[in-house]
Amino acid sequence: MIWLVYLPLVLPVLLVPAARRATAASRPEAAARALTAAALLAAACSSACLGLLTATLLDDLPAFEQHEDRAAVVGRVLPEPVPDWLALAAALLLAWFAARLVREAWRRDRAAAILHGVGRPFAGILVADWAPARAVAVPPRLGRDGHVLVTTGLLKLLDARERAVVYAHERAHLRRRHHRIAALAAAAAAANPLLRQVPAAVEVLIERSADEDAARDTGDRILVARTIGKVALGGEAAHASEGGLGFHGSSTVRRVAALLTPPSGRALPVFALTVAGLALAATGTALIEFVELARAWMPGH
Repeated sequence: MIWLVYLPLVLPVLLVPAARRATAASRPEAAARALTAAALLAAACSSACLGLLTATLLDDLPAFEQHEDRAAVVGRVLPEPVPDWLALAAALLLAWFAARLVREAWRRDRAAAILHGVGRPFAGILVADWAPARAVAVPPRLGRDGHVLVTTGLLKLLDARERAVVYAHERAHLRRRHHRIAALAAAAAAANPLLRQVPAAVEVLIERSADEDAARDTGDRILVARTIGKVALGGEAAHASEGGLGFHGSSTVRRVAALLTPPSGRALPVFALTVAGLALAATGTALIEFVELARAWMPGH
């Protein structure tokens, strides 16, 4: 098969620097969605190309082998598919990536189940009697609406205006369905480990997007920036591995800087979208070439 079938397998590595630059985007919500879409497209293309490589194992079926013998008798030269060991390696990679996808989906569903098991919210808010200062946007699950979970430790740490910032921030996550964007970005990384840094970049962007919504709701960007820093310093916040989309220190500096100074990045991750487009074009070309290969190997041709 032509070399283009291998290109989408390695192109996603170019999304790593693109993801890092995207965190400074001037429109974080649009950038998060565009970066996630680019990662999903790149992951789908790499999986499709692995599927094409795996499909070349079909030439070992008895019907295809007999066709090869007949073609040799009449002097036809049949296309040479990829080596069997390479096709088998592609099949094993596909199985591994599928297992990673299932594990990621199970992990997120389990985290959501644990958070919903804490208790029933009232008016969309649940206060948990926990000492750590935490705030989490609990995503919907199995017919149950999403809600905001805050701890007594966080409420003791903040004053009334700062609490309003937290509520506005977490409600923005629910309203914009950021749990879906984060899950899709994680799924792309599960389907292609070269995309493993994309979910972290998407997380920064959706946090920045929620910060912007909180700033609009409260009308005070400095208050939002101060609240972010206060929560980060006041205690360890919920991390994404626990199913939370709340305040956590890994992106605090970038989020505060974005609130206090105008972002310098593009509105959209153009380079990431370009890479995804190249992967799609290469996959399409490889698919056309595979169809021609399959037709040549088909009995009756």
